[in-house]
Amino acid sequence: MAFQLPDPSTPFGERVAHRLREDHVIWFTTVDAKGTPQPNPVWFLWEEATSTVLMYSQPVAKRLAHIQQNPRVSLNFEGDEYGDDIIIIIGEARVSPDAPPADEIPALVEKYRAAIARIYGASDEMEMAKQFASSYSVAIRIYPEKIRGFL
Repeated sequence: MAFQLPDPSTPFGERVAHRLREDHVIWFTTVDAKGTPQPNPVWFLWEEATSTVLMYSQPVAKRLAHIQQNPRVSLNFEGDEYGDDIIIIIGEARVSPDAPPADEIPALVEKYRAAIARIYGASDEMEMAKQFASSYSVAIRIYPEKIRGFL
């Protein structure tokens, strides 16, 4: 059975759908060879058609070795100042060599346009996106299996 988001007509389901679309950073946690969780803030794109999360990594990032050793991961959204609005997604991560480069995904480029400009400082948007795609050249897809949280 394929993963399904919580019913968007419920308050929790609506919040999950909103945060997957609108948030810019999610905490991606892998586990290293010693079993120590390794959380990292990452940019991501919710792929609604496949119910997967797409992110890109630098090829030297340790997370790639962690995924190869143990593909079990979690994604966590920041809570609010009271510890509410918690959303945790558990699933499996896989390097996705068939994914196009990041600069060829219009939704990703649009979502992170301002951040990419701040980091790369080029005046040409296409050039900035190409620089980002060159630095973050390894696509990772997360296949969610469970979701939990509370408002």
